[in-house]
Amino acid sequence: MTVNDARTAGRTAYLWLRPTAVTASLLLLGYGVLRLIGGLDGPRDKTAWPWMVGHTLFLFGMVAFGAVIVGLHGRLRAALPRLGAVDDVAAVAGLVGATAFVWVILGDLFPRFADAVTTPDLVLIGGPALFELGLLTLLVRAAVARLLPAWAPVLVLVGLGSFAVNLDLLPVGAALVLAGLVPLGRHDDD
Repeated sequence: MTVNDARTAGRTAYLWLRPTAVTASLLLLGYGVLRLIGGLDGPRDKTAWPWMVGHTLFLFGMVAFGAVIVGLHGRLRAALPRLGAVDDVAAVAGLVGATAFVWVILGDLFPRFADAVTTPDLVLIGGPALFELGLLTLLVRAAVARLLPAWAPVLVLVGLGSFAVNLDLLPVGAALVLAGLVPLGRHDDD
């Protein structure tokens, strides 16, 4: 098998990656919009439909982002096997962070779960940081491998960073993440 054969096989094996990344971003966008709707008439009611549906979208979005992390890792292994350890560490960090998000979201959706299993501060603080660091590392590596344009990881970084500024910026940040992930795979080594 030649290098070009391996690259072609890598592209075709991960055709699901872009639609999954777009879906994950759209689910995050939906969560952000519903979060805003839920806060229009005062404090957010954790039993109201915008809260419940929004958090369900967020849950499915984080699971989809976990799949994106796995797909990016595999795609990078096929396209650019050097620095595989960096990709491995980034993928593990991203998946641990996504799992932490899922844990917190399950606690928000199911108060009995939150009561039964105390969420450590490390999960609340470290989880999002690991998710973002892992995903962004893989996206930068994807840009180096020309699976993404160079500006795409920057858009994702700004989008994720906007959440830290103010959670009401979730729709704007999710739109930036979406814009950064839409070209995923279009710039495969042509």
